[in-house]
Amino acid sequence: MTMLLRFTSFARLTLAGAFYSLTLSGCLSPITLNRAVTAYDEAVTDAISKQLLINIARAHRHQPIHFTGVSNIAATFDFRVNAGATPALTGDTGMTLVPTFGGSVAENPTISIVPIEGEEFTKRLLTPFQETKFVLLLRQRFDIDLMLRLMMQELRIKQDGREVAFRNTPSDKQGYEMFRRVVTHLSAIQDQNQLYAEPLISHRTWTIPANSVSAEGFQSLQNEYLLTYNQKDATYTLQKPIVGRVLITNYDPDTLSPEEREQLIYETQNGHVSDVSFDIRPGHFGGEYPLRGNFRLRSFNTILSALGRGLEEEREYHVEKDPRTMPVEENPVHTIELVMSDSAPSDADMSVKFHGKHYAVDTTGPLTRWNRKGFQLLYFLFQMTVSEVPRVGVPSITIAK
Repeated sequence: MTMLLRFTSFARLTLAGAFYSLTLSGCLSPITLNRAVTAYDEAVTDAISKQLLINIARAHRHQPIHFTGVSNIAATFDFRVNAGATPALTGDTGMTLVPTFGGSVAENPTISIVPIEGEEFTKRLLTPFQETKFVLLLRQRFDIDLMLRLMMQELRIKQDGREVAFRNTPSDKQGYEMFRRVVTHLSAIQDQNQLYAEPLISHRTWTIPANSVSAEGFQSLQNEYLLTYNQKDATYTLQKPIVGRVLITNYDPDTLSPEEREQLIYETQNGHVSDVSFDIRPGHFGGEYPLRGNFRLRSFNTILSALGRGLEEEREYHVEKDPRTMPVEENPVHTIELVMSDSAPSDADMSVKFHGKHYAVDTTGPLTRWNRKGFQLLYFLFQMTVSEVPRVGVPSITIAK
């Protein structure tokens, strides 16, 4: 009778344990999924970041840059549970069967890696960024001086009736220092929330006799214009908004007269798609140093090359702001301060080794935030450059139980 009770109790415990193990495995599935997604996401992001660093190192040594992408991740998880019994080892319960439970989780990931190459990617790598991408990033509240120093190839200003280019290159001392002073001035205006980067908008109007518009023509006009009927003289007034290029200013463009906006649209609409125009006028914040001209954007390849050359060949140096510029919060020497050393830096966020040297972003000094933001911006610019990585099948994480 006692043995029967023990067997019954054991059976109940075994069933309860098996049910508990199955329930536990069900709970572990979403937890494992969350951890897997986070781990793979972190691994892919870390891989791209290190590729950016190693390509800066390649540019430093004048070697071809190359990128590799993860096209697919498929991770299969196998959950297993088991239940059994074993005699108690000591004491009066030596003949009692003690239930045992166990379980295991096995992961079998499949990761597809492909080189990012070909004519399309190469064109995107070598083509200067367009104004629209610059404005998109500027509206994410990046520092304009950081963006201009990283993304711009040169500054163009009209002097004595001709356009003069000032290169963002330390070896061109006169051009580099002029470029830096203008960038610092725009940064000082941004620090006081007085910098605008808005598209120029104007409205053009036409007046036509009402009897010259057929029913079909009226419907067509409504689709393209704001239509107003003037009963007094039996005419229609047609109005159409004209959206021009984005202009960086120290004043609100909406405060300009329609004629002024029309003139600015006319002057900027034929500009290059890789040009960013600015107009700093007297009578507004920062107007003590009036400026008007264009910045010309770089390609991603040129950005990496400039960072690589900055390690030794063309090191940046401090440029004092113009005396007419207000105090600025930051005016770092380096666009992104990089460290090159014989051994791996212990306090860096990450580092890569290339040709016996270790490369890292300096994240130890007072400009840690600036350098991290600069590298974050570089990451976004890469994402804007790379075309979609070819994929084999559909990325998935499969949970098998």
